[in-house]
Amino acid sequence: RGIAEQSGAEKKIVARLDHLDALGNTAKSVTKGFAIGAAGLTILALLAAYAETAHLTSLDLRKPGTLACVLLGTLMPPIFSALLILSVSRSAQLVIEEVRRQFREIPGLLLGKTKPDYHRCVDIVSKNALKELLLPGLMAIFAPIFVGLILGKNALGGFLVGSISIGLVFAFFMANAGAMWDNAKKLIEEGRYGGPGSEAHRAAVIGDTIGDPFKDTAGPSINTLLAVMALISILIVAFL
Repeated sequence: RGIAEQSGAEKKIVARLDHLDALGNTAKSVTKGFAIGAAGLTILALLAAYAETAHLTSLDLRKPGTLACVLLGTLMPPIFSALLILSVSRSAQLVIEEVRRQFREIPGLLLGKTKPDYHRCVDIVSKNALKELLLPGLMAIFAPIFVGLILGKNALGGFLVGSISIGLVFAFFMANAGAMWDNAKKLIEEGRYGGPGSEAHRAAVIGDTIGDPFKDTAGPSINTLLAVMALISILIVAFL
């Protein structure tokens, strides 16, 4: 039922569940921090394996190619994250259009007399997720190949260093910021800072909308991006 139709006991239950949800968001951000830290150690080990395999003892940043690839590597996590967040937005828009279509075409759905077609929404999300991941996945695979084959193993080492240094910071930021934005909206909906309907609440809704792909999509996937690029780099060393 709607919030206005709920009894006092039901409202208390909803408030308690909101508190548990906020606690869950905090717990998830902490555990994601441990996961990102562990992944960071793995990626650093892969970087050391690449340096050992490629017989790299140092990176000369005075070489324009190496320095340019360090900067190019720092661009990979932001671009990758932006692509994933935009893909979440496009998928959500498709689901919204499907929900509106079902409200229009299925008799009695708005009155609760008929069940919606859940399978259609799940099908849209699953297929669109696979399609949207194609470009970020290809970027993670072919970027190190392009850098290594065109500019050499030193430049590829700089590329990995740049992507790892920025990628880990991005992963920590997204995992924590997304959870904080979600909890901020819950806090305002309890009556703080003007409560529901205020300017703070409208800003918090926007923050929560962005925070979900931050903490659940883009943030955790950066670990995979860095690991894939490091593994591809190790695999192509023989061709460098």
